Amino acid sequence: MSMQRRTFLSLLTVPAIAALLPACGDDAASDDSTSTGDTSGPGTTTSGHAATASLRGEAPHVTTGADPTAASAAINAFAADLFDRLVAVDPVANLVFSPASIALALAMTSAGAKGTTLTEMDAVLHITDPATIHRSMNGLATSLTALNQSQDNTAQGGTGVSEVQLSIANSLWAQRGLAFEQAFLDLLSAEYDAGLELVDYKADPEAARVAINAWVAEETRDRIPELLGQGTITPTTRLTLVNAIYLKANWAQIFDEQRTSEQLFTAPGGDVTVDMMRVDGRFQVAVTDEWAAIDLPYVFNGLSLTVLVPGAGFAGPQPSGDEVFAALQPAPVMLSFPRFDIETSVSLADVLGELGMATAFSDQADFSGMTTAEPLTIGDVIHQANITVDEEGTEAAAATAVVMEATGMPDPQEPIELVVDRPFTFWLRDRNTGTIVFMGRVNDPSATRG
Repeated sequence: MSMQRRTFLSLLTVPAIAALLPACGDDAASDDSTSTGDTSGPGTTTSGHAATASLRGEAPHVTTGADPTAASAAINAFAADLFDRLVAVDPVANLVFSPASIALALAMTSAGAKGTTLTEMDAVLHITDPATIHRSMNGLATSLTALNQSQDNTAQGGTGVSEVQLSIANSLWAQRGLAFEQAFLDLLSAEYDAGLELVDYKADPEAARVAINAWVAEETRDRIPELLGQGTITPTTRLTLVNAIYLKANWAQIFDEQRTSEQLFTAPGGDVTVDMMRVDGRFQVAVTDEWAAIDLPYVFNGLSLTVLVPGAGFAGPQPSGDEVFAALQPAPVMLSFPRFDIETSVSLADVLGELGMATAFSDQADFSGMTTAEPLTIGDVIHQANITVDEEGTEAAAATAVVMEATGMPDPQEPIELVVDRPFTFWLRDRNTGTIVFMGRVNDPSATRG
């Protein structure tokens, strides 16, 4: 193979937070906390995963009246920061990540943080109002999942089904017997629709790892079968917060597979041969002397994929996503665009620390809003994402685990011919809120994840 199946920047792409410090007083519970002990009482249910049980907060999940604006702005600003850092790790590697997944997982984690730990996390996540961000994150998740829609094309003389599937799921995996603060559990239940899955990290960390991976695999339709690798969950783990996102969407205007042909693509290591798709139509585009961009809508026009390709020989800084989005104007286009199928697995601990939330990964971390039974720190934040783009549309998945341880342009008279035959950046966005759900860079479409 020309490239390994996965690009390991460090570990994975799923927010996992594990408690590293030694256990002390695991069975203690205060008046303001709920013990995750045996699940024989009210409010607990048997989980579908072996050797686990579930405990939810008392607050019902809120499903209406939440404004996603603040969450969307925070995620997009965080996406730009993270993209720059991840590209710098390996400038020639393919990259895909979900800023939405990572931000949701870290926001859940911040719900249990206090003091400097919380201040740093809010700054890195671009959260300006910690008091309302969880409700806004709730509203964003609700807005995104409301994009789900399907249409039977045979009713109109067509073939097949056009659909958008977008699911977001959150879960927490806690040490059985450890007391967690009721306010923390209630917030996660109300705003993130997440309960505690109870496992025994101390006695059987491998069973806990397998259970978490099985949940992620199920939520991502098996596109991420093993988020957590061997050794990421240990007997000192106390809590793992996980977010999973799955997307499958058809193009509003599909590419005719009969027009796909092999063509050269200028990759960092030299020219490679790729399957180049072609379509002619009217799209939102922007063309400057330095770069060109196109916005490809998915069916029902709720989501789109924006692609930025630099001009041949251009080596300057690329424009921001906001600059690109603002410059888009409708025009006829003859587009050539490569199929691609890429994946990234990465540990975000170092990157997040460099961005400014180092305290959360240190022994000075304050997550007493989660539990006071023993001090917790973030052991790692693991993220994994993949995306497949072909003539029909896009399928993508992402998971994050936080492991806690004890120019506008005039409409031309002639069509613009745009050939994406060199490395390009992409943003997969929700058109309503503007939220960047997936983002990445394709340097070599011939290097697939399979």
